[in-house]
Amino acid sequence: MANPDELLVDIAAKVESGQSNQMSLTVVTHGAVLTGRLAPEAVWRQRVSEVLADSDRLGEFAGTFHTAARTDGPPTHLHFHVARILQGTVGIPETGGMYRVSIADVGAWTVGDFSYSDH
Repeated sequence: MANPDELLVDIAAKVESGQSNQMSLTVVTHGAVLTGRLAPEAVWRQRVSEVLADSDRLGEFAGTFHTAARTDGPPTHLHFHVARILQGTVGIPETGGMYRVSIADVGAWTVGDFSYSDH
């Protein structure tokens, strides 16, 4: 979207201001369908930092995520946790991942997350 959807920006701002991680959202971006829960950027950064810090190979990158979350102006990105990229009837990864998506790159969205089944 050349001009980010104002409603989507408002949803992201409410997640940021309420420090809530309960808003489920599904978005289409560059042809990929991503479904999961939104998290405030600070919470998302902290969790990514923890995961990296626990890795023998990637621990040195943990500090990159310690920088402060952007607080000036409206949100520019959605921060997903417990999220999956939907590929047919499969969600990748099965356990959910951490994704950051530019609001400007969202072509379509809906409230709620899609379930999938292998049946």
